[in-house]
This record gives sequence, structure tokens and C-alpha cells, in this order.
Amino acid sequence: MKIGLERIDMQEGITVEALLDSGVMGLVMSSEFARKQGFKLKKLERPMQVRNVNGTFNQEGLIENTVEVNIYYQGHRERTEIDVIRGQKWKVILGMPWPAHHNPEIGWRTGEVKMTRCPEECGKQWRPVQGKWGWEKQEEEEEREEKKKKKEEKEKKKKQKKKKTVEVRKVVEEWKI
Repeated sequence: MKIGLERIDMQEGITVEALLDSGVMGLVMSSEFARKQGFKLKKLERPMQVRNVNGTFNQEGLIENTVEVNIYYQGHRERTEIDVIRGQKWKVILGMPWPAHHNPEIGWRTGEVKMTRCPEECGKQWRPVQGKWGWEKQEEEEEREEKKKKKEEKEKKKKQKKKKTVEVRKVVEEWKI
């Protein structure tokens, strides 16, 4: 599945093919991918052991760093930390915590993942958008909302100014100034 990742420190985004894997117990990113893309690594106070599916410890070593990112997918945006591990074939894996929290609708035959059942705290619901990724649509909608708010504030200030002008005229008429 294609997701947008935004580097928090640089506010730059990239699109990446991520693996949704319910067998992984976290969100992980390849150390090589993190390095190539210039993600700022955050050192963990206490490194974590990585266990393989069969219960053995991963030979590539400990998880020593995380990266802080915004994840964009189909009108959904969330800020999170992703563990950085060595020896990873996939650039990014969204493990079980992600689908458990967002409860997406997954078409196993088609590979389609829809954000139709996101919890309220996510703030966004999935909306199909022809020809655009959901996170691009979300950014456009937020930009339109911001412009609308600015326009409303401008009109409100204009009305307040007009009201003050009318009040001054009334005072002038009453006092015959």
C-alpha cells in the first residue's frame, strides 16, 4: 500500500510502498531507507531486542533508534514514531498496532485498504477520491477550510468596522457635532 511519510524536522514528504503486516508487533522502517531519505534518528534510552517469528533473536541486532513522522493515507494523517531496524527488506512495515487502532476495511483478494472505520480521535474518515491519494485530498480540503476561515474573519472585521462607523454617525447625529 502506498503511504505518504513526512519528515517532521524538515516538513518534507515522500510516497513509499509500505507493507501492512499483522504478524509484526510494531511500526518499523529499514535503517538503510531511513539513512537514504535523510530521516532524523532519535536514539532510544534503552535499545530493544527484536524477535523473529520463530521466537529467536534477530541477528541484525537491537532497535536503537526511532524516527518521528506524519503518516498520510486516504484522508488520514497521524503523527507517530517508527522503530528503525537493520536488515529490513521492506522500507516501511505497518505492524499490528496500526490496523488494530484504525480497524481498516481490508479487501484481501484485491489488496485494497480503506479507512472506513477509523476511530473518532483520528479526525478524518476515508473518502474515495478519483485520481488522488487521500492524503493529498486531505491537504487540499484543509487548505480550502483555512482560506474559508480567513475569508470569514475578514468579513467579520469588515462588519465590525462598519458597525463602529454607524455607531459614530449616531453619536454625531445625537450630539449634533
